[in-house]
Amino acid sequence: MNVEVLVVGAGYAGSVVAQRLASAGKRVQVIDKRDHIGGNAYDEYDEHGVLVHRYGPHIFHTKAKRIVDYLSKFTEWREYEHRVLAHVDGQLLPIPINQDTVNKLYNLNLDEGGIKGFFEYVREPRNPVLTSEDAVINAVGRDLYAKFFKNYTRKQWGLDPAQLSASVTSRIPVRVNRDDRYFGDEYQIMPLGGYTKMFESMLDHPNITVALGIDFHDVRNRVRAAHVVYTGPIDAYYEYRFGRLPYRSLRFEHEHMPDISSYQPVATVNYPNEQDYTRITEFKHLTGQRHSGTSIVREYPRSEGDPYYPVPRPENEAMYKRYQSLALRERKTTFVGRLAQYRYYNMDQVVGAALKTAQNILGEQ
Repeated sequence: MNVEVLVVGAGYAGSVVAQRLASAGKRVQVIDKRDHIGGNAYDEYDEHGVLVHRYGPHIFHTKAKRIVDYLSKFTEWREYEHRVLAHVDGQLLPIPINQDTVNKLYNLNLDEGGIKGFFEYVREPRNPVLTSEDAVINAVGRDLYAKFFKNYTRKQWGLDPAQLSASVTSRIPVRVNRDDRYFGDEYQIMPLGGYTKMFESMLDHPNITVALGIDFHDVRNRVRAAHVVYTGPIDAYYEYRFGRLPYRSLRFEHEHMPDISSYQPVATVNYPNEQDYTRITEFKHLTGQRHSGTSIVREYPRSEGDPYYPVPRPENEAMYKRYQSLALRERKTTFVGRLAQYRYYNMDQVVGAALKTAQNILGEQ
């Protein structure tokens, strides 16, 4: 295989880089070991005609207008604000924790000032804040930590929150008002025709060829490319020279319910405690689709399977740095994306990183 640019992976990182390079006149070959484009954001109509996200819910949100402007070349949008409830003590309560969460859980009637005082009373100051346990207890105290975070984190990561970086739980805000939106970003939108349609438009360029069902590691010795853009796991690229970087994976249990039009009041309900799954998502809330039935997905975290979430611990970061030192010496290969950079990126962050990567490649050439 002789190509000008080989892009490994047809998810956000690979597709954005491919589109930008192709628009600049480069001939680009995109390959992906899966049978579809779009990576984990891939969506499809199930056998009942409901648009579902095969790999769990993907909600686009960003503060960056330039990212929205770029993606708007390939899709129209549907306004959507994501709301999540948590099943705690037999109630469905807003998460992130806000004024209503506290009042309903403890049968109180506190205003915004009262909530501030409540948090100040129950919190246990931690200095420094090093772990996920530190981050939550420092903000909302031990009881809310136990009810909403401790067991959810154990299920999601297979580790106690005290064993994880503070970044895991510090991403979730705590609010003193009644704002029940999961995200606070200015732009909260969904591709009107779905993510797959957006990716199809992005890759629809005469300079781009897409080949699916091809594993880079099976063909890498037969590929001749002026430049390779690699979006897969960086440890796999180097054949696990320093060991395998730990990831958490997920098992998705999809279910269609033909006889009800709505299963739950919001798109996602978290189950932090009793159940083996962490959350249930009902897709019609996300897409706005009208259908007589409804489709949901339950998510079961596990240690084996496709890599989804890098495990944020100091020893894992140290191993990644060793791989990164090799990657920085590569002259014909560029690494970008969640797996290649061993980072938990939101979708807009991946797009931003990919745009910068394409700019760097074109600048160097």
